[in-house]
Amino acid sequence: METFTPWTLFVDVGIISALLLIGKLMRTQIKLVQKLFIPPSLLAGFIGLILGPYGFDLLPLSNQTGTYAGILIAFIFGALPLTSQKAQGKTKEIASMWAYSQGGLLLQWAFGGLLGLLVLNQIWPLSPGFGITMPSGYCGGHGTAAAIGQAFGQLGHDEILTLAMTAATFGIVSAVILGLIFVKWGTRKKYTTFLADYNDLPSKLQTGLLPDEKRESMGESTCSSISIDSLTFNLSFVCLIAFCGYGISKLAAHFMPGFELPVFSCAFVAGILLKKVFDRTGVTNYICPKTVNHISGALTDYLVAFGIASIKISVVIDYIVPLSILLLSGLVVTLIYVFVMARKLMKECWFEKALFTWGWFTGTMAMGIALLRVVDPKMKSRCLDNYALAYLFIAPVEISLITFAPVAFVNGYGLLFSGICLVSFLAILSVAYFKKWFVR
Repeated sequence: METFTPWTLFVDVGIISALLLIGKLMRTQIKLVQKLFIPPSLLAGFIGLILGPYGFDLLPLSNQTGTYAGILIAFIFGALPLTSQKAQGKTKEIASMWAYSQGGLLLQWAFGGLLGLLVLNQIWPLSPGFGITMPSGYCGGHGTAAAIGQAFGQLGHDEILTLAMTAATFGIVSAVILGLIFVKWGTRKKYTTFLADYNDLPSKLQTGLLPDEKRESMGESTCSSISIDSLTFNLSFVCLIAFCGYGISKLAAHFMPGFELPVFSCAFVAGILLKKVFDRTGVTNYICPKTVNHISGALTDYLVAFGIASIKISVVIDYIVPLSILLLSGLVVTLIYVFVMARKLMKECWFEKALFTWGWFTGTMAMGIALLRVVDPKMKSRCLDNYALAYLFIAPVEISLITFAPVAFVNGYGLLFSGICLVSFLAILSVAYFKKWFVR
């Protein structure tokens, strides 16, 4: 077994950084990659997977790449409270977006859990939490997949990390490829509000390179560089919050042996609490949400690359049949929900909002925004404004699902957990119906 040292981390980060640049070069030069809008982080992860220790073993990546993903997600969740900005929208539009988004999230968790426990686990000897690898990878992306995998690993189910990462990778590929097919279909059917023809898409969206006149500032400098660099200042807050989350997790484990809260959940809670302190003391005025958002985005790129590179191909092959059934079934259910309920709950720009949630429900939030920009480049649909406010109510539910799902499934309460998700999903749709949020 290899010995891990700080230089091991140095080599791993160096290799993944090189692969990210190669992925970006592929995005700018290869037409097929441009047409499919494949993110460089995804390409970097695939190259690392194929050439790394779980593939042809040509790159000297360590066996700690999966661990990095679990650590990076703590920084990303810790940064979330610092990136919140004020958004505006009509109350009914926000309520409809909440019902639509929260309902879809709960449906995925309910469907995955029930399909796994009632069908797949009856045929194959699988982990109790096998079914929820689909929603953790789809709705949550590689970040949630890392968190869920780490939590199950602590409970003795190491294979869940690879399966959840595989689900996240399959989801983001589906989000890109099917999303662009939906754009073509939507323009042909005249469902799009702001895009008349798919061929009108600007080249900057395909290459990902911005011309001089389209470039924007990455954030504001709130500190004089003679004292501390502004980037260092903002990064320090993110690191502090993640560290506090780690401390809370270890403190809880000390007083409650055998019950260890996920570090990313604790980091999110620590971020909320510290944000309130920063608001009261005026520190928030010197934290740049845009800069923190870019820090979070950079960490996410590395997380995706490390996460895909850490997929153990042998484990995927062992579970290929039930995993294929789970992922394809989840994709179909998500597709039906997104495009049926968007027309029912969204009065204006339903297609744009459906495309955004398709990207989110199957890939990542960034992928949802990327698809939204394809059909709504100037953000006239107010989709993100409505979502930002609706997510204030969605986030606690999502964090709770990720935090308590591993404990529930491992201890035999998976069916109860999935049933609660299903009942909650039906309750939300009932509220939307009786509140007359449905479009006639």
